[in-house]
Amino acid sequence: MRKRKLILEKKWNKLSLQWKLTVAFIFTSVIILIVNLIMFLSINKMMGKIDQVYISNVNLNELSDSLDNVQSSMTQYLNTKSSDAIDAYYRSEQNYQKLLLNLNTTITDNEMLLMEKNIKSMSENYLDMAFKTVQAKRGRNVERYKDYYEIANEEFKDIHAFIYSLNNEQFKYNSKSYELLLNSLRYMEAISTAILILLIFINIGLIILLTRTITRPLNNLAKFANDVSKGKLDIEVEVESEDEVGIVSKAFNKMILNIRVYIEQIRENMEKERALKEKELMMEGHLKDAKLKYLQAQINPHFLFNTLNAGAQLAMMEGADKTCLFIEHMADFFRYNIKKSDQDVTIADELRLVDSYIYILNVRFSGDIHFVKEIDEEYLDTRLPAMVLQPIVENAVNYGIHGIHWDGFIKFSLYRKDHNICLSIKDNGIGMTGGKIDEIMRGEIPEADLERNSNGVGLGNVINRLQMYFNRNDVLEIKSEGKDKGTEVIIYIPV
Repeated sequence: MRKRKLILEKKWNKLSLQWKLTVAFIFTSVIILIVNLIMFLSINKMMGKIDQVYISNVNLNELSDSLDNVQSSMTQYLNTKSSDAIDAYYRSEQNYQKLLLNLNTTITDNEMLLMEKNIKSMSENYLDMAFKTVQAKRGRNVERYKDYYEIANEEFKDIHAFIYSLNNEQFKYNSKSYELLLNSLRYMEAISTAILILLIFINIGLIILLTRTITRPLNNLAKFANDVSKGKLDIEVEVESEDEVGIVSKAFNKMILNIRVYIEQIRENMEKERALKEKELMMEGHLKDAKLKYLQAQINPHFLFNTLNAGAQLAMMEGADKTCLFIEHMADFFRYNIKKSDQDVTIADELRLVDSYIYILNVRFSGDIHFVKEIDEEYLDTRLPAMVLQPIVENAVNYGIHGIHWDGFIKFSLYRKDHNICLSIKDNGIGMTGGKIDEIMRGEIPEADLERNSNGVGLGNVINRLQMYFNRNDVLEIKSEGKDKGTEVIIYIPV
């Protein structure tokens, strides 16, 4: 039994959703149809019994009418002696004989059946007297047909009385049977209604049970999908059927497995990438450290400052004021580069470095660089990374106004615009193309361009340090209207 149940359950699980729903609908419909058919046959059978209740009264009434026809046709023939009357008599007699065949002929203790037997016996005597009466009439034997007619008429009245009495008895009996059958019919209708209602509830239960076997996997799948949306990937849907839901569940499990594998691959790739990045940063740090040690090995800062200070004192003693000022600017420039390259400073500190740098360049180039400042002194104490303005000014000199055939100038502006403090370095040099500006903003300037005639700090380095310091990307903007239109670099410091 259990094995058979497992086989049926396995076959059910293999059915598609369409077939499962179809089977559930057909099964419940067949049950309702069978019950309704049984109820219909039972009620029809009961109605047939009710119809048969008064059939005996109907037969007795028909027998009484047929007897009247025999008597009336016989009387009419006696009075008229016509062929139509004799034909009517023979027809009514034959019909009456047929009806008599339905009456009881056996001996019994049932009073009504006994009355039927008596009626039949009396009717046979009556028909015999009626036949003799007609024959006597046809033989023109007046005396005899009158005697026969009187006997037949008396028997006719007796038969009528017996039929009437039996009809009354039958009606009383049939009325009781009719009442009993009617009550049985009502009882059967009530039972049928109760069975139908019970069947409806049973069908509803079966439908719920069958649909639950269909919807339960869907509910489980929806629950697991909700868990996956919350980040729970260590789950697996149990596949109980091979229908559409089972196929989706298998695909869902495979998707979860693929997601786990994909996440693991991403994690491994990120670990490898992080390791490579750390190695790259370490190598870059080692390279910078090597360069720094190389420069430190070449120039001892204390020796450089002491030498520059000694030169400045010597120039002062000899009365060379310009030479003394130049050497002091050189000492300040190198001291700032070495001491504050890894610190943040004020805009005022950066401007002093730019002033020293411009002074040194003007000594080198005989005052060819015109540097003007337009400053809102309220913002001079604003802090920013060190070595930001000087590389931009240096870039303006080397790539902007160097080698032009008109007077070059550089203008520095400090002002506030909206929610930013703006530092603008603008030159009237050869300008930049849009492609060059994009290369600088993306940090794609060749390293040779950064180190040529500079302190080794390029615009890419400046942009990166500003972005990291202020934790935003839109900290620097480069503007140029084209060739020979000059260039403007604007630094945006959030207030």
